[in-house]
Amino acid sequence: MELIAESFLAEDSASDVRDAPRQRVERTTGRSMVALELALAWQSEAARHTDVLVAQKVNLWRDVASPVLEAGLVGRPIGSAWQQALAPGELVAPYAERDCLLIPGQRFNRRLRRGTYVEPRAGRFYPKGFIGGVRDIYPEDHTPFRVAAIEGDQLHVELNHPLADRPLTLGATILDAWETGSERGGLCHDLAAMVTDNGPGMQARWRDQPTDFWSDVPFIRVAAGPDDEFYEKPRLVDHIDRTATRQIERLYGRLMPPGGRILDLMTSWKSHLPANLAPAHVTGLGMNPAELEANPVLGERVIRDLNLDPTLPFAEASFDGAVCTVSVEYLVKPFDVFAEVARVLRPGARFVVTFSNRWFPPKVINIWQGCHEFERMGIVLEYFLRSGRFTNLETFSLRGLPRPADDKYASQFPQSDPVFAVWGERR
Repeated sequence: MELIAESFLAEDSASDVRDAPRQRVERTTGRSMVALELALAWQSEAARHTDVLVAQKVNLWRDVASPVLEAGLVGRPIGSAWQQALAPGELVAPYAERDCLLIPGQRFNRRLRRGTYVEPRAGRFYPKGFIGGVRDIYPEDHTPFRVAAIEGDQLHVELNHPLADRPLTLGATILDAWETGSERGGLCHDLAAMVTDNGPGMQARWRDQPTDFWSDVPFIRVAAGPDDEFYEKPRLVDHIDRTATRQIERLYGRLMPPGGRILDLMTSWKSHLPANLAPAHVTGLGMNPAELEANPVLGERVIRDLNLDPTLPFAEASFDGAVCTVSVEYLVKPFDVFAEVARVLRPGARFVVTFSNRWFPPKVINIWQGCHEFERMGIVLEYFLRSGRFTNLETFSLRGLPRPADDKYASQFPQSDPVFAVWGERR
């Protein structure tokens, strides 16, 4: 699988990793420190996936254990890019049948978390502690594993990495490079583990079987009252930091057609569409009139609570593209909404859904809070798949960029809000 040729990051984002004066080098050596954009591309049965991680301080002598990675990173100038196709088992541990277990259902500790009861569901991921005692696993182990399938009172448990049996393409762009100087000590990081651990692979189905996200009242919310009361007061604030906002704008600029008619679904006072996209017309559908009036790019403003009425008041094939930004987690009738979006898009038009790991707790749906952040891409994929109206499905994740220094959360959370995206094209 080929990656997109250019770096996924804008030039200003690449400069964000340069947080202090450094003795830069023209070409990397085996002793250099580097800032890297690492892009992992892979294919599941339902979609194409790209997971990008920015590693801000990598020691090429200490952190790169793989000869394949070392050959692609040493002796190269800043800005150079490299990619390598990898067979299953080259980057993560190869798939092992012994790590796909059949265990009694009672070995899953449903009351592991105090005050909660968790029922295992097919295709879902859980911390290994839920099966503490199996294969010498400790209850304190938070490494994710998958309940692959359920047969009566037995569970098929998958301990393999979710990418263990998949071919991968790994790309790297050198964003910055400098001499290590007098740096001593520090932690040793496995670069391959940095890009593959804690998420990538979890957004895909297990053996193309639909993941069971729907058995446990997935769409209930803490604040179940009318949404118009909750959204009555304008919130003219950003819900993600500026770095994440810039990356979403750039993604929309790549995926939306220039000069097209765009539907901005569940929008507010910003549409996150880059100025150079120059759309012919943008229709915004949201909940708060003042927020929509403050949005300067909207040519049409529609007030609608999709949780009460998921129909869209537009003719078939009205739009050349549609976006939904940091809002999909509030939909209680997502299957209806995605079917409606397909209806109002022309054939071939994209619907792009982006989100992060921040939301309004009273209004977010139940299943969203209980999932790993990479599983949430799987939830949105299921929305697309269940509609049956989209093709060429893709997911995208971006993590690791620094949060702006003047952001009010910078001292608590030095990394920018992650960006997750799922999109497809209307059949």
